[in-house]
Amino acid sequence: MSVEPYQEITFDKEGDGPPGQTAALAALARRGVTDLVVLAHGWNNSPSGATRLCSDFFAPFPGLLAPGAEVGYAGVMWPSMMFTGEPVPDYRALVTVLPEKEPVLDRITELLVTAPADEGAFAEFGALLRELADVHGGGGRERAAGSGEPVPEFLVADPVEVCALFTEALEGGAGAVPEEGFGEGLKRYWKGGREALRQATYYVMKKRSGQVGEAGLGPLLGEVARAAPGLRVHLVGHSMGARLVAHALKGLPSGARPVASVTLLQGAFSHYAFAGRLPHDPRRSGSLRDMQERVRGPLVACYSRHDTALGVMYPLASRLARDSESLGAAASGLLGSGDPRWGAIGHDGVQAVPGTVVRNLAAVLREGVPASGCVNVDAAEVVLSHSDICRPELARVVVSAAGAGR
Repeated sequence: MSVEPYQEITFDKEGDGPPGQTAALAALARRGVTDLVVLAHGWNNSPSGATRLCSDFFAPFPGLLAPGAEVGYAGVMWPSMMFTGEPVPDYRALVTVLPEKEPVLDRITELLVTAPADEGAFAEFGALLRELADVHGGGGRERAAGSGEPVPEFLVADPVEVCALFTEALEGGAGAVPEEGFGEGLKRYWKGGREALRQATYYVMKKRSGQVGEAGLGPLLGEVARAAPGLRVHLVGHSMGARLVAHALKGLPSGARPVASVTLLQGAFSHYAFAGRLPHDPRRSGSLRDMQERVRGPLVACYSRHDTALGVMYPLASRLARDSESLGAAASGLLGSGDPRWGAIGHDGVQAVPGTVVRNLAAVLREGVPASGCVNVDAAEVVLSHSDICRPELARVVVSAAGAGR
């Protein structure tokens, strides 16, 4: 680890963690730590990879801190998947976080490897994806197990058309099913099948990240606040880890306000999440309405137009999910998805929250982050892809949001 003191915070898929984590974090305060920076990794990280990410991300911090600043560090470790995708998804890695689905993953992998040009095989593949995602029901009444939320359309629509749609998107097409139709073209659509599997696991992890944040990290921070009331916590999340830390705000006990700042890096959830009213449906609000008010300082959303992970496949899946409150993804023009309902916070920042400040990265590095409220920072100058976050400039943004910089 590049910094010290450092502590790892571990949760299972339900948000439960081992005993002693509150005491370990409170002990940092007794050692003189006044500010704790907590980083949550995103989707598709192995435990060792997540630790390396924390080490790389935190490395610039000591050189950026003001003299006398006493800062500690923590990494949130949660089961988020390790998904290689080459030449087909590494189902063995999926089994490590979805062990109960091993027979399903065996058969899914077999179909992706053999790529049968058979509509019946695609029908079976669609059924397996629903089983993987715990989607049950039929006749337009599909629901995820244990949830009243609607299911993404790609999980219940015609599997051939869905795989064709994803294939065309991957190959840069307009997203329509090609004129050659099915028949001999079917084999080609297994390329889109691999993406459909990625999106199904994304859907599972989307639910999991919210659960871990709300049921795990939020209550833990409340316990830490009681044990070490002077400790200021600065939450940082990347990709789906941004969703996790945002939902941690929702899970804070009533009256607890340990969070002094939040920085969202390429957040893979809706840019309307914090909105009191959705622009396209004023009767409804975002899934995290007004949660930014539980932050004593700023809530910063760093975004980049170069993030194609939030600019192509996620918007397509989000549009099919009709999920503009909680899943979200970047508008991209794909299938006419320039509609802002499908935008991600990692594509254009917080939207529909009055008073949100917009700055480019150069201005923030020169003038600092405003002391409170929602702040959108265009980081395209340095963030060239979805995972391109281990940048000293972004570390400076976090330090500035924390009020701990030189």
